[in-house]
Amino acid sequence: MRLCTFLDAGTPRVGRVEGDQVIPLAAPDLVTLIRGGDAGEAGPPVPLNRVSLTAPLRPVKLLGVVRNYALHAAEMREEAPADPQLFSKLVTAVTGPDGPVVHPDVTDQLDYEGELAVVIGRTAKDVDEADALDHVFGYTIVDDVSARDLQATERQWARAKGCDTFAPMGPWVVTADEIPDPHGLRIRTWVNGELRQDGSTGDMLHSVAKLISWFSRAVTREPGDVIATGTPAGVGKGFDPPRFLRPGDTVRIAIDAIGAIEHAVV
Repeated sequence: MRLCTFLDAGTPRVGRVEGDQVIPLAAPDLVTLIRGGDAGEAGPPVPLNRVSLTAPLRPVKLLGVVRNYALHAAEMREEAPADPQLFSKLVTAVTGPDGPVVHPDVTDQLDYEGELAVVIGRTAKDVDEADALDHVFGYTIVDDVSARDLQATERQWARAKGCDTFAPMGPWVVTADEIPDPHGLRIRTWVNGELRQDGSTGDMLHSVAKLISWFSRAVTREPGDVIATGTPAGVGKGFDPPRFLRPGDTVRIAIDAIGAIEHAVV
């Protein structure tokens, strides 16, 4: 099942995407639905191409993973961590699947990171790795937009990872029953039509189950939390010379079994 949030006369509504239509649902937002809210139909179908999609949910917590692909760690000239490492992205960074991403004047090194994102569906605390996927509600796409110069000069990454619009997300959440194994998905990123990233979620150093289990030892995972699971090689900083984003650029990220997001940099 694909679940989205769309604008109806300017008001966000939850919908179920079926083919080329969106069926409005009764829950006021997707986090409420994840927590057991009313999933009943609440209106006639609407053509998908006539609605404006927003981010499918406003996460309770939005967390990212450092260097979870070996080739990405290598292109950044850094060691891949032996254990998962966590950072937070501010929830106010979340924007819709078509952005736009605002290039703030605090950075000269704006970069993209196409990532599979995990949406938590059940509270997870001290969860065994073998049981961790039972706590997943579904999966979506996120661009973990990063200011590389701030990332290098500031010990805390609140600005480097969390500026407004630094987390385009969507286009919807695909429920976990449709993606029983999240580690065999092709993930690709294009900038202005040029393929920059082409990897597989199977190349993760730390699996989705391990990430959930590992972090649940210290941080309770709540329904509506989102984990961005890391990015494959091909980010702008990895090129020689680096190829950072500029206003006017367009970023497109596609992941098998989910779909694609595409946004402009302004």
